[in-house]
Amino acid sequence: METLESELTCPICLELFEDPLLLPCAHSLCFNCAHRILVSHCSTSKPLESISAFQCPTCRYVITLNHRGLEGLKRNVTLQNIIDRFQKASLSGPNSPTESRRLQPQRPYTGTISGTIAGTIGGGSGTSGSSARGSPATSSHSHPHANHANHTNHTNANHSPAVVAKMDPRISCQFCEQDPPREAVKTCVTCEVSYCDRCLRATHPNKKPFTSHRLVEPVPDTHIRGLTCLEHENEKVNMYCLVDDQLICALCKLVGRHREHQVSSLTERFDKLKAYQVSPGRVSDAVMEASKTSAAQTLENNLTNLVKRNSELENQMAKLIQICQQVEVNTAMHEAKLVEECDELVEIIRQRKQVIAVKIKESKVMKLRKLAQQIANCRQCLERSSALITQAEQSLKENDHARFLQTARNVAERVAMATASSQVLIPDVNLNEAFDNFALDFSREKKILEGLDYLTAPNPPSIRDELCTASHDTITVHWTSEDEFSVTSYELQYTIYTGQTNFISLYNSADSWMIVPNIKQNHYTVHGLQSGTRYIFFVKAINQAGSRNSEPARLKTNSQPFKLDPKTAHKKLRLSNDCLTMEKDESSLKKSHTPERFSGTGSYGAAGNVFIDSGCHYWEVLLGASTWYAIGVAYKSAPKNEWSGKNSSSWVFSRCNNNFMVRHDGKEMLVEASLQLRRLGVLLDYDNNSLSFYDAMSSQHIHTFEISFLLPVVPTFMIWNKSVMILSGLPVPDFVDGVALDHQEQQQQQMGLCRQESPYLTGMKTCH
Repeated sequence: METLESELTCPICLELFEDPLLLPCAHSLCFNCAHRILVSHCSTSKPLESISAFQCPTCRYVITLNHRGLEGLKRNVTLQNIIDRFQKASLSGPNSPTESRRLQPQRPYTGTISGTIAGTIGGGSGTSGSSARGSPATSSHSHPHANHANHTNHTNANHSPAVVAKMDPRISCQFCEQDPPREAVKTCVTCEVSYCDRCLRATHPNKKPFTSHRLVEPVPDTHIRGLTCLEHENEKVNMYCLVDDQLICALCKLVGRHREHQVSSLTERFDKLKAYQVSPGRVSDAVMEASKTSAAQTLENNLTNLVKRNSELENQMAKLIQICQQVEVNTAMHEAKLVEECDELVEIIRQRKQVIAVKIKESKVMKLRKLAQQIANCRQCLERSSALITQAEQSLKENDHARFLQTARNVAERVAMATASSQVLIPDVNLNEAFDNFALDFSREKKILEGLDYLTAPNPPSIRDELCTASHDTITVHWTSEDEFSVTSYELQYTIYTGQTNFISLYNSADSWMIVPNIKQNHYTVHGLQSGTRYIFFVKAINQAGSRNSEPARLKTNSQPFKLDPKTAHKKLRLSNDCLTMEKDESSLKKSHTPERFSGTGSYGAAGNVFIDSGCHYWEVLLGASTWYAIGVAYKSAPKNEWSGKNSSSWVFSRCNNNFMVRHDGKEMLVEASLQLRRLGVLLDYDNNSLSFYDAMSSQHIHTFEISFLLPVVPTFMIWNKSVMILSGLPVPDFVDGVALDHQEQQQQQMGLCRQESPYLTGMKTCH
């Protein structure tokens, strides 16, 4: 009913149509309202009878009147009948739509009399042709000129922040006939027109329907336009089609494709969607359960994701803006540096030009001085020769025999002498002094200048794993670089590898990294490393433009080398081969007894000469023909008067004839091994709390102890026949390394799911 009532409301008086006229544009208008429009056009020079046209307040269509005036327009009888029936239905109860409409603010029309006048007199800049049935007014206020201060406060309170942000203080009045128009003081959202103070008083008297118009601070015309229908030009959307889920206008519902569809008012749809998005803390659980729909949940989820994405985009944009600012700063710095460097080059060229020009001038003066001296010598010789020729010619012309004979002899001698010594008469002339043996060749310098360019950071170097070598406490790292000639120096960084695969996070933890700066060659040897330990290495190539890191390389030191300690060997054992071989010797030797020495009946053992408290170490034992032995590790406090493995401080792998077993804390467990076992590999991974045994010849895993080491351990060896030989300080073989890594992953990922404890053996891993 509310939607129907809005369709039956006059766009001028905002009341139900009374004696409606059917305009040629298919819109309707109260007869009295049409008459008021004509009256508003009247003036002293233009009486009412002379007005022959006016604009439709809904669509701005120009209505032409004949000589009968408004009486010449048709009455909308059908609309009047609908209004009569509507009024009868609304009077049937106290909550009728008419009563509700009279108690609530009226729906303002977007094209009032003032808007019509603005379109006709003010040049048509008032409102666009749109539907008279707009969105409901949000508030009503008193006449804008009754109390200007109160009116200003009221409009500011109703003015949304978005509109305030877009205010333009230079908006002109759209109603003025003055050219240029006066500056607007208010914008009527209902009329969609901006007015100056004079026009506002003239067009908005303090009476209905203008008291319900919403006045705000001046805003551009484009900011107060409503949404228009896509199918009906100049018709504003004023309802929501629930079937097609889109905004429509009144014509879409009356005569368009939505006439059979269920529709809802914009206010109702707006309130419903807003209620879906209220958080549970703001409404009761019952209301939330009643209002939640799949569409609302989707909207809320999408909105949350959109807000999150916007936040990420804002952060990313902030970073990009910061980078852009840094680019600007760096560019300006490099441009200034370019000008400075080029100016220095130009200054050097200018100075060298002056120096070379001075040298050329000095050489010119010296050469010209020499040439001038030679010219002077030639001139003197020429003068003497010319004088002799003249004298000789005069003698030949003498006819007096006595005079001729008197001078001829002297002249003949002088001519003969001059002819014979021509080298005296013609001085030496150096023809190489013409300055043609100098050249200005700057081709090399030109090529260098043509190659001028900015310097970039060198490409990342590459660590050559196959060239790197290691001992138990050193690692030599080798690397190559594509930009060998542009690299000023290298920097080597390394740290102990903790198994962390995120190298970026590992690299950012700078406190644990050791740095070796200013390396000039492509290799470096690091000393003082822990034995049997993995390390991560980075190489940084550096020049004036910056630096770049290589990919990480994982390298490891070899196992700790050790020998058998004679002070721990049982008196019936003989050590040889530089304390690397132990052999059972029944002949009792006189050896001094010490607390470190194995003693007791049957405890034929010896320990290594090192205690291990970190790292991963591997050694092998050549068993030879021995068929009765026990090999493992023990704490220093382990008893020396009993078999290894009989106490809680030792762990061993042993063979007793054809049986192989592991032993700890007096508990034994049989394991599978080949009778041809001749080379036993032992891997002690102290950092990962494991002790493993391998058949080194067949690369087969035999058994692994999982031990929570509390103290340093020492390798221990026991034999009851034959002899064994120790090979220590070995690198961990590839097959052992792979098994050890798999074992670590099982520990970390499966958390001991593979552990199966024997009823008589605790603390041992039996699955292999």
